[in-house]
Amino acid sequence: MLDIVTIARTWIGTPYVHQAARRGAGCDCLGLLRGVWAEASGAPLEPVPPYTSDWSEPQGDEVLWQAVADRLIAKPRDVPQPGDVLLFRMRQGAVAKHVGLQANTGQHATFIHAYQGHGVRESTFSAPWKRRLVARFSTPERLQDKV
Repeated sequence: MLDIVTIARTWIGTPYVHQAARRGAGCDCLGLLRGVWAEASGAPLEPVPPYTSDWSEPQGDEVLWQAVADRLIAKPRDVPQPGDVLLFRMRQGAVAKHVGLQANTGQHATFIHAYQGHGVRESTFSAPWKRRLVARFSTPERLQDKV
């Protein structure tokens, strides 16, 4: 069975499409995570309610953070491993609403994410991205056993 990073790399080049989760056709950052999870686990795509680009902002609710925390295992931000799910705040004081998957670690750290205007890409985990990182999660043992 392929590992999470290998699966995520097969999504590179997929166009950015809000609320989509289909490799090669389109996805947003959450769709990428959902699609990779489904491929790695063999489970169907987990459904999500419709959401707008400004979801959760007016209320200030950490909806995405809570949803990820309910499904994955929180870990220290400074202990990276390939396959970790990364949660970002795109603006200071805003809710966290961007996710990616750690690909490489160390001096040449990278992560894979779907980014509006760019699609799915593997980006350098640069200082600006590190400043935006608010949480890091690992996958549950049941998924790790499959990959």
